[in-house]
Amino acid sequence: MAATSGNGGSATGKRASGPRCIAIVGPFQSGKTTLLESILERCGAVSRAGSVKAKNSAGDASAEARAHQMSTEPNVATVDFLGESYSFIDCPGSVEFLHEMRHVLPVVDAAVVVCEADDRKAPALELVLRELEEADIPRFLFLNKIDTATRRVRETLGILQRASRTPLLLRQIPIWQKGIAVGFIDLALERAFIYREHAPSEIVPLGSEEVGREKEARFSMLEKLADYDDELMEDLLGDMEPPQDRIFDDLARELQHRHVVPVLIGAAERGNGVTRLLKALRHEAPSLPETRGRIGVVEDGAPLAQVMKTWHSSQGGKISLARVLRGRLAEGDVVTSSSGVETRIGGVIELRGAEQMRKPAAEEGQVAAFSRLEGVRTGDALAVGKVRPGVVTSVAPPEPVHALGISVKDRKDDVRLTAALGRIAEEDPALTVSHLPEFGEVRLSGQGEMHLRVTMERLSGRYGVSAQNHPPEIGYRETIRGKASARGRHRKQSGGHGQYGDVVLEVAPLERGEGIRFVDRITGGVVPRQYISSVEAGVRDFCQNGPLGFPLVDIEVTLTDGSYHTVDSSDMAFRQAARLAMADAVPQARSVLLEPILAVEVVIPSDAMSRASAIVSARRGQILGYDARPGWRGWDQINALIPEAEMGGLIVELRSATSGVGSFSVRFDHLAELAGKSADAVVAAQALAHGR
Repeated sequence: MAATSGNGGSATGKRASGPRCIAIVGPFQSGKTTLLESILERCGAVSRAGSVKAKNSAGDASAEARAHQMSTEPNVATVDFLGESYSFIDCPGSVEFLHEMRHVLPVVDAAVVVCEADDRKAPALELVLRELEEADIPRFLFLNKIDTATRRVRETLGILQRASRTPLLLRQIPIWQKGIAVGFIDLALERAFIYREHAPSEIVPLGSEEVGREKEARFSMLEKLADYDDELMEDLLGDMEPPQDRIFDDLARELQHRHVVPVLIGAAERGNGVTRLLKALRHEAPSLPETRGRIGVVEDGAPLAQVMKTWHSSQGGKISLARVLRGRLAEGDVVTSSSGVETRIGGVIELRGAEQMRKPAAEEGQVAAFSRLEGVRTGDALAVGKVRPGVVTSVAPPEPVHALGISVKDRKDDVRLTAALGRIAEEDPALTVSHLPEFGEVRLSGQGEMHLRVTMERLSGRYGVSAQNHPPEIGYRETIRGKASARGRHRKQSGGHGQYGDVVLEVAPLERGEGIRFVDRITGGVVPRQYISSVEAGVRDFCQNGPLGFPLVDIEVTLTDGSYHTVDSSDMAFRQAARLAMADAVPQARSVLLEPILAVEVVIPSDAMSRASAIVSARRGQILGYDARPGWRGWDQINALIPEAEMGGLIVELRSATSGVGSFSVRFDHLAELAGKSADAVVAAQALAHGR
């Protein structure tokens, strides 16, 4: 891999060129969208940077993002810097929308991680850095809000290092005046810069009081680089000043090999540090050939692109955001997706936030939006022609942690609700839409309260569907504790053939999880063979809705006796007789309510363990054990059993207790008896809901 130098050259004398794709990521409210605005201003794409607070930023232009002053989906802006094209993708920072980053990361050349000197945000930073590490993405750290920092950078670096498994490499140190950062010293260039409001920094002579700090910090930087460069190590041991080109070559190489994470400083709201960040990206970030090598895309072949995001717009229909990994994709091209869909590109659009500019084609390395790619999904690869390409990257959707039951106020809107939810789920693979016939419920599951709130707002604002939500229904069941026997006789005479069926059934409990077992013990043909299946059908009919109002499970029903009429007996008569016998026998066997119990694995930072344990216990949780979270230093996990009825809002409480980073995974474990006032309340609510 070629390493680039500080003057635009590389180890081979050439600097990599071509369109770059850079992700801007980081914790919630760290300043990512503000940094993108400053980049747009510095590159001349806008006359003045907008702001999130003023609701006039180029990104975050959706109604939901404006209302909550937070990114809810990726924002893209393509700009030119020093004659080269850069597409920046600003990804949401909230943990509830972190999944939006996962389809973006594989095809970017590098990422800029925006963070600040805030201990409380270190766990959230770790979540972001872990995603980048798992995706093997070269990354810079941009230490934002340096103008309001209250601690020294070296101290801050120690806090940030705990969030990164890759060594952090400090590239700049601040120049302080009266406790305020007014500029910085670039340790590679050995130059001092003074910040200017919304303008490039001004080079100034390095002050004598700064020389000692600069020498110490520069030597520390070179020592880390020397871990991967024997020649540089020899220079340092011999007190020789290494050539500047070698330093820049090393900086680029170690970034591209993911040996270090360079740290730059600035204040995005004032535009400070933005030019140096752009120049670092220009000289040191990998370009498309390296990215293709990282994700296993060969250089030769049909034009190829990877879809990072899907939208449905009210005017332009479906839009698929993609990066061209090979060749050129033009309007009108026939393409085939990795999921086997053949379609035609309706149009090619360059994005700058909400601004759209039509263009004839997207060139290699560029990011563009392709219109009307019906049947193409987020994560699909696209190749020109009729040959189905292989999958470039595969991203599994995250497990849901919060759910709502939703319904329309007017039944005639059911079809519109289904269509709108289908489109929203296509836009956001982290949403799950389930139709549960048992409850007559449409259930929406996602990554948290805000995630689902934004989804409900999209339903109303984008699709005009007025929907209401409620806590999801709980899968209660009922069973019996004892044994009982009852006769069911169905006899009806109303002219012509009558109806006659007569059965004796015994009921007994089974072990948990054994379901419904039907046993035939008829002898002597008192119930003819052709009616036995009808008796079983009647038993199963009854078990769909037991005497407490819930499905009946873990019960053995034995047919022991009965009688028939040669003319009036029928399948329907014996089915009804079985229902009557069950209705008599089951209450005698002492019905009992069962509630679903879930196995829950809670993951939290270690300092939140006591708070998380209290939250679990308060929800009738049975804590089974504690352990260190495998592979996560400073994180723990709690294994517990929690009733499904107590899961509502758990994620909200956990995140409140963990600065937004706690989470959990669940699976069904077993059904357990519920008695007393809690059971009475559930049965009464069920009876009220069904008018009994």
